[in-house]
Amino acid sequence: MAAKPQIAVVGPGRLGTALAVELTRRGYRVPEIISRSEHASQQTAHKLAKLVRAPAATSNNARLDADLIWFCVPDREIAAAARELAPATAWKGKIAFHSSGALASDELNVLRRRGAAVASVHPMMTFVRGSIPSLKGVPFGVEGDAAAVRVARRVVKDLGGEVFTVRKQNKAAYHAWGAFASPLLVAALVTAEQVARKAGLSAAQARKKMLPIVRQTVANYAKLGPAGAFSGPLVRGDMAIVRKHLRVLREVPGAKEVYVALARAALHHLPVRGRKEIEKVLRSAT
Repeated sequence: MAAKPQIAVVGPGRLGTALAVELTRRGYRVPEIISRSEHASQQTAHKLAKLVRAPAATSNNARLDADLIWFCVPDREIAAAARELAPATAWKGKIAFHSSGALASDELNVLRRRGAAVASVHPMMTFVRGSIPSLKGVPFGVEGDAAAVRVARRVVKDLGGEVFTVRKQNKAAYHAWGAFASPLLVAALVTAEQVARKAGLSAAQARKKMLPIVRQTVANYAKLGPAGAFSGPLVRGDMAIVRKHLRVLREVPGAKEVYVALARAALHHLPVRGRKEIEKVLRSAT
């Protein structure tokens, strides 16, 4: 296979867009953007295809003459997309990736049986509408056939990312880890917004005013580790303040439960004074 294989992207959504754009920037040729046949999906594919100077296609007319086919469709659609495209080309000697964090490379078994080497290649990064993040320094969890993993290491290195191996049986835990690092972190922040509203701020004001402490906390976590970044009444063992928090949080739907769950996580994993007393306070709040 060429040093920079041609890579067709199946699925022009947020992840497919980010990968196609970054691959093109790094000197890879993306010869085809493949979408579903629905009008909205085709429109998205045409926009991305124009951006990376490639033709757009659907499963009905895809050429699939690229060296590597990268499936960037939702998890529940990976196996079906592979089955749909399986008859469209000869797969022997080709590489196929999918980018599910939770599912193993076995989702592409229909292509493996036809001679393709397959792998799951998942970037530990968040992809949202309106933002195309850089992949520099991003870790990619990889699992699959040896030949496909070798190509994945080369491609990810060219993207500026870092490859590490995720065992097939560990994929669900790996993906749950990512959930804590991004979407559930956003859930904690939106809960903080609701608490700020109780303090008299709007949600927009809360977002703006808490960004400095959020950024510094993440910077401290990166530099000092979790124990060094941890502060507040739990570190001091200040039960009176914890009780005050719990009383007011009863008036914010869902906030008390989030606070108690995170406080219990702190009791297990972080430096906390008066653990037994704080556990009693938390238990009385549930």
